[in-house]
Amino acid sequence: MKRILLTFALTATLVANFACVRKDGGPTVASDTGAIKVGVYGDLSGQTSSFGQSTKNGVQMAADEINKAGGINGRQIQLLIEDDQGQPAQAATVATKLVNQDKVVALLGEVASTNSLAAAPKAQEGKVPMITPSSTNPKVTQVGDYIFRVCFIDSFQGAVMAKFAANTLKAKTAALLGDVNSDYSKGMSQYFEEQFNKLGGKIIMRQSYTQTDPDFKGQLTSIRAANPDVIFVPGYYGQVGVIAKQAKELGINAPLLGGDGWDAPQLWELGGEALRGAYMANHYSIDDPSPAIQKFVADYKARYNNTAPDAIAALAYDAMKILADALKRAGTTDGPKLRDAIAQTADFPGVTGRITINADRDAVKPAVVLKLEPTGRKFIYTETIQPEGAAATTTTSGAPAGSASPPTVASPAAGASGTTASPAAGNANANTNTNTNANAAGARATP
Repeated sequence: MKRILLTFALTATLVANFACVRKDGGPTVASDTGAIKVGVYGDLSGQTSSFGQSTKNGVQMAADEINKAGGINGRQIQLLIEDDQGQPAQAATVATKLVNQDKVVALLGEVASTNSLAAAPKAQEGKVPMITPSSTNPKVTQVGDYIFRVCFIDSFQGAVMAKFAANTLKAKTAALLGDVNSDYSKGMSQYFEEQFNKLGGKIIMRQSYTQTDPDFKGQLTSIRAANPDVIFVPGYYGQVGVIAKQAKELGINAPLLGGDGWDAPQLWELGGEALRGAYMANHYSIDDPSPAIQKFVADYKARYNNTAPDAIAALAYDAMKILADALKRAGTTDGPKLRDAIAQTADFPGVTGRITINADRDAVKPAVVLKLEPTGRKFIYTETIQPEGAAATTTTSGAPAGSASPPTVASPAAGASGTTASPAAGNANANTNTNTNANAAGARATP
């Protein structure tokens, strides 16, 4: 009997030592066998649902390519997808569920910086690495050392558009029209103004709105009276399209300038012809002749009913590929070791450019400026603007020269996914915790 009890005790001790637990803010001791669970969260049903759909599409396409090529060290990626409805409180709730209940090894999300800021503390507390594909507010990665991004930040993006306004458009005066409740919009406005002032420009009018406002004519009337050379509108597509249309109705001809928050198919539906002559900063151009980008675009269109991949989809694809590369290099799903591997990412050949993660866990990469052409709903490449210290690009028309895209195939250098073969129509091992099936074959991006 004593021998039986001793054996039972030893077995219980071993089970306790190797159990997958998370308490007191400690990391999960994850099993290095079986499927690798990756949590994905975003807005799939709210006001920025196009962002969430594009993120889901990009992540799923990358995961399927990785799984088709053999997975990560022989293990398949399993996606657990949550809808945060575009609400910060819900983003925090679903992040908590993914970290504590589903025991994911990493989180991918969100797009809106305000939602990422709500979710990031949950990942940090659980010591689960989180990579936001496209939240550009600098505060996001400042939450803690487990939070990363693969996009440039607002201080760079805002400065890019200020430089473009002053140097390319020769603007001397500007008006600001931003979302007072958006961390993204407030940050972009701040950095645009700082850089524009440095270049000799002057902000002569400031107006604001909220994401639920149906009408912007009051603010635009004040801007019209000020008669600025350009109008900087660092908002999201749902409001920008309406703003552009109402500006034209009021006879405002100053070009509108903005950032990556404009990039969604609905922008054209809301703004139409009024968007002609507007400019935006973005992460890549689908017109880039790079074989890697053109393969990505072709594969995405084939998978998603001929829908062209916006920058949100491309960044999500890169985020999943970078995570896979880090998992392969780490050789484990252990939180601290995986965190270290992500932090060591350098010169990764992504679709949106060669990506290096710096000491602040931000991506160092250039931005492209695109001109909006309503005929054909095209974003026309205008120029590339490099981070400080990098060689400037002066190309102002045609396909990007010296653009953000790599000249080589955009598969991880460490071989996390092998080749970038076209994905199968089905999505093996992609689960969802929403009412929509994450694996809906050929499910197109929200139009």
